Amino acid sequence: MTYNVRYPNPDDGENTWDRRRAHVATTIRMQLPDLVGLQEAFPAQLDDLREMLPEFSWLDAGRSGDDVAGEYIPIGYRTSRFDVEAEGSFYLSETPDVPGPGWDASLPRLVKYAQFRDLTTDEGFVHVNTHFDHRGATARVESAALLRQRLADLAPVEPVVLTGDFNCRPSSRPYRVLTAEMDAGRSLADTAELSQTPAHGPTTSMTDFTNLIPDKKIDHVLVSPDIEVLQQGTCSDMYDNGRFPSDHLPVIADVSFPGEV
Repeated sequence: MTYNVRYPNPDDGENTWDRRRAHVATTIRMQLPDLVGLQEAFPAQLDDLREMLPEFSWLDAGRSGDDVAGEYIPIGYRTSRFDVEAEGSFYLSETPDVPGPGWDASLPRLVKYAQFRDLTTDEGFVHVNTHFDHRGATARVESAALLRQRLADLAPVEPVVLTGDFNCRPSSRPYRVLTAEMDAGRSLADTAELSQTPAHGPTTSMTDFTNLIPDKKIDHVLVSPDIEVLQQGTCSDMYDNGRFPSDHLPVIADVSFPGEV
């Protein structure tokens, strides 16, 4: 699952985090994911989700260099299913190991990654989570290229799952860089395209909390070709107040890793 949970903006009125947090947690729980990549999760929000979703552990990384403020892009994993063998992060910039924005990005943008071991099969894989800049067009293209290059080093042969809010549609150049067949970098494909069954739910992944925003499919789950995609969908659950839990919808993929029966 990938899910932008919307940062805790005090000016959000009926959509402030204290009114949404339980709905975000139950949305995650009801979809039964084993892995979750979040975006825009600030420290207090992640603390809430840790408390409400005790079946998950969270590997966090914040975009400020001190990791105490601002957006986190944590990876959550079901502890009954996976062990963590390694983890790390880097910045989407010309200097990936130095905190700060890159190219024309408005904010520092980060990649969080983890090497997991599946306790049911003893097979390893890498989960990568990110959030591309919403303003910098050059930054999004360069971020896609950098990410593909880094994946070749992080997971030269292991299966890869990439989750994120990429702030780009399937028709965009950054998306094409991520999914194109190239000599350099790991090959990736959209789970929506690989799914063995028709994709479920809306074809957009953004809301204004009360309505879907058409043609804004910017949240994606991408995988390496060795991963089988059984089904894929976008969750559009609303609650009794007639609102979505976030201004993004979670995107979910049911996949099978090599070695699974």
